[in-house]
Amino acid sequence: MMDFNLDKIVEDAPDLAVTYGVQIVTAIIIFLIGKWLAKKISAVIVGGMEKNNVDKTICKFVGSIITTVLYALVIISALGQLGIETASFVAIVGAAGLAVGFALQGSLSNFASGVLLILFRPIRAGDFVEAGGEAGVISEVGIFATVMKTGDNKIIIIPNSKIMGGNITNYSMEPTRRIDMIVGIGYDADLLKAKQLIEDIMAKEERVLAEPQVTIGVAELADSSVNFVVRPWVNSADYWPTKFALLETIKLRFDEEGITIPFPQMDIHIQQ
Repeated sequence: MMDFNLDKIVEDAPDLAVTYGVQIVTAIIIFLIGKWLAKKISAVIVGGMEKNNVDKTICKFVGSIITTVLYALVIISALGQLGIETASFVAIVGAAGLAVGFALQGSLSNFASGVLLILFRPIRAGDFVEAGGEAGVISEVGIFATVMKTGDNKIIIIPNSKIMGGNITNYSMEPTRRIDMIVGIGYDADLLKAKQLIEDIMAKEERVLAEPQVTIGVAELADSSVNFVVRPWVNSADYWPTKFALLETIKLRFDEEGITIPFPQMDIHIQQ
């Protein structure tokens, strides 16, 4: 059975109180000052990023990461001041972080891709794009996933790693686009008249730009038709309405002028 010397404890109490009291006060001071410095450092870094026009989402996320890491260092320093062995604690935290990293490997890949998407901005909200095997208008570029709305009003959420890992076709990045159309006429039709009609239609369509000039030319003498290539330029927002209108107008004008647009057909000869 242990023999406690009460007199000895009472005698050493003032020294112990002073010693541990100083350690506790020092640890508290380290924690408070460290916490203040962590907030200041995070604010300075985030402020610098915002001045360089870095996306607010990234600024907020990076600020949270920096603050969390600095808080962890401050707590470890405060615990060390109290005489607590922190080496094993750091090892445990490191091992846990490594395990979490492996478990969240896919999420981290999506996060890294999200950072790149926000930094380099190959796609932006409102752009019509083909990316990640889908086509639609970008609603939001997030840290882990991108939200896309299709033409039939479906919402598709695509992991950012899938977007960055493939080709991205952005139809909205440039202010103008070229419409590529093939218009076929029969071999017995008046070639020059058909070309003149197409030129008139292009000149009267207000949404077709004057520059670059419209390209109209015979592209192919096909099996059953003479094919014109017609390439007008329009503002990107006018692409589909203008294409639909031009195709309809060309068909109606050709019908009025008696110019046939051939279609595939087969002649069958029966021998008796």
